[in-house]
Formats: sequence, C-alpha cells, structure tokens
Amino acid sequence: MIKVIVIRAAGTNCDRETVEAFIRQGAEVELVHINQLKNKKKKLSSYHILAIPGGFTYGDDIASGRILANELKFNLKDCVLKFINDGKLIIGICNGFQVLVKSGLLPNKDTFSQAATLNLNDSCKFEDRWIYLKANPDSPCIWTKNIKDLMELPIAHAEGKFMADKEVIKSLSDNNQIVFKYVNAQGETGSYPDNPNGSMDDIAGICDKTGRIFGLMPHPERFLILNHNPRAQRLKDAKPLDGNIIFKNAINYVKNNLL
Repeated sequence: MIKVIVIRAAGTNCDRETVEAFIRQGAEVELVHINQLKNKKKKLSSYHILAIPGGFTYGDDIASGRILANELKFNLKDCVLKFINDGKLIIGICNGFQVLVKSGLLPNKDTFSQAATLNLNDSCKFEDRWIYLKANPDSPCIWTKNIKDLMELPIAHAEGKFMADKEVIKSLSDNNQIVFKYVNAQGETGSYPDNPNGSMDDIAGICDKTGRIFGLMPHPERFLILNHNPRAQRLKDAKPLDGNIIFKNAINYVKNNLL
C-alpha cells in the first residue's frame, strides 16, 4: 500500500483537501501534526510521500512558512534527508511551497540553505482567484509528467512572489527546474493579473534536480471535480485538466519505483 503523510501545524487549512486528493488516487493517507514527528510518535520513514499543504502556519509570523520551515530544518533534518535519499517524494502547496523554499529543500535539497524566497505580492494584497499555468515539458518533475495542456487552478496567497538572485533563476531555467509558469488563457506569459504576484520569470512552481521534490503556489487539491471550477457549467463539455493528474503521477511513480 502506498502511504502518504500530510503534515499540519497551527494555521494549516488545506489539509483535508490534500488528504482527499491522495485518497482519490488509492493511497493510504495519514494526517499528522508536526509535533507527532518531533516527539517520534510517528516516523517519516513509514511513508512514501510527504505533503505539506496550504494555509497560514503559525499565523505566518516572521514570514510565511518560516516557523514550520525551521522545524523541518532544525528538528527533523536527519529524517527528512533520509526520506529524500531513499528516493521518496515531497510536495509543498502554497504555504507548503513557502516552507520548502525557506527551509532550503527547494531548489537545493541537500543543503538546507535558503537560495530563494516568496515575497509579498506586487499588488500588496491577498490574491484569491483562478489562474492559468503552463507546464515545462522538459522538466524532470515527476508530479507534472505528461501535462501538455494549460491548467487552470485557484490561488489564494498574499506572499507568492518568487524571488532569487539572477544566478539562481538562470540555474533553475538551465536545469529545467521551473515546472510551472503563470500564463494567460492563450498560454502566453505576461504581467498582472496573469502573473498574480509578480514572480520573477513568471514562476509558479519549481522542483529539485531529481524532480521528486515539487513546490507550487496554486492549489491542485482544490480542483478535483469539475464543479470545483466556478465556470463548471460552461466547461462541462470541454473536460479541462484538473489537479488529479498531479497526485496520480506521484502515486504511479511510487508504484513503479518504490514498492
């Protein structure tokens, strides 16, 4: 059985949707408080996939995702590194993406040294709406395998602007670690509101060099059935690409490589 751990902390609010996303693909899923890992009541090694869902962990005090990132970095570093070195999978969605970036697990999984950040949106406000994404077909990301069409997913964040030194952005681009970019309905990159936060190079999601660790600001777990989309009645004959494919890809990878 494929086992998934979805971790939560004070302020997490997308945990149930993330659990449901993996259950729909046939996984056995446990929702576990971060303290259960810290006090060793639960072992990360018992699972194949680690998911860090969206929300506002610890009220986004200091900075979004910073406290949970520090808990991974300083309290769970050894077991997280073993989890990664065993070839297992990690996804961080929205606040979870912020956690992965600020812990240093993205984009350089081995260092736990932060090389990028997710800053306040250029609009200086919370952005809560649906946007379009274009996947990089050359990315090693196993989570987005075979995604050829545009994806339309919801966003809900105030600190989603991906920023890094130009050298880091170039490295991400050269290594095809930029997984998703914000685009318009025609698949073209542009300015606000198509890029909802001002992210450098229109970055909406990145992965590590192995493609097994993936973080993104949009919420694939919030589009699992057609009626989740506010344009559902107009789309019912179009069969738009929903978020299920991301979770299905992860489950298939585990079946083929870790069982």
